[in-house]
Amino acid sequence: MSFSAIRAVTFDVGGTLIEPWPSVGQVYAEIAMRFGTTGIAPEALNRQFAVAWQARRRFDYSRSSWRELVNQTFAGAGAEPPGLACFDAIYQHFATPFPWRLFEDVLPALAALKARGFKLGVVSNWDERLRPLLQELQLDVHFDALVISHETSCAKPAPEIFRRAARALNIPPQSILHIGDSPTEDVAGAKAAGMNAVLLDRKAARSTFAVAHDLRSLAALLDKPIASARSD
Repeated sequence: MSFSAIRAVTFDVGGTLIEPWPSVGQVYAEIAMRFGTTGIAPEALNRQFAVAWQARRRFDYSRSSWRELVNQTFAGAGAEPPGLACFDAIYQHFATPFPWRLFEDVLPALAALKARGFKLGVVSNWDERLRPLLQELQLDVHFDALVISHETSCAKPAPEIFRRAARALNIPPQSILHIGDSPTEDVAGAKAAGMNAVLLDRKAARSTFAVAHDLRSLAALLDKPIASARSD
């Protein structure tokens, strides 16, 4: 795969730019405790959230879908599903920057790519909380386009959401590199739309591009031959 013709780079958000902090389970347990539910181990909630997330079907990022996922997480950990007030507190807390951590390689990578003339965009499956969250995290200023499933009629891995990003950036798909942490939603979806794509696997043992061109960090991206964007 050659990246010599790349003129724009788009990113997934969750797991790529930011991650829950200190963990989903820790946040759930702390908020549940405020509503009188005690004795739930954050580690159990983390495990059950991962199970529920992997098993999700027809998840449309609506408030009702999130409530069902949260209920499944608590039930799997042997706890009663949280009441509406508790769920609302969880939902609203994740709309704020407090339970999120920006990966340390993000800002240097965005600045370096921007300095080299690349257009930057976001392509994310998320709800109405993402745009204001990116503003609160002061990430939105780095991007030329934000394409969010909640604001469109499509979600990754549908090729159309990637094509919308290409139109918003005014760059042909074949000149865009998409980076994300899902082999299906990010890599397969972007390639189906005609983009280049690499998998960001932060937990992998590799430190740079492997044979399949996946990444361990965004810092490794800057070592690859996409040194500057072609002029329009």
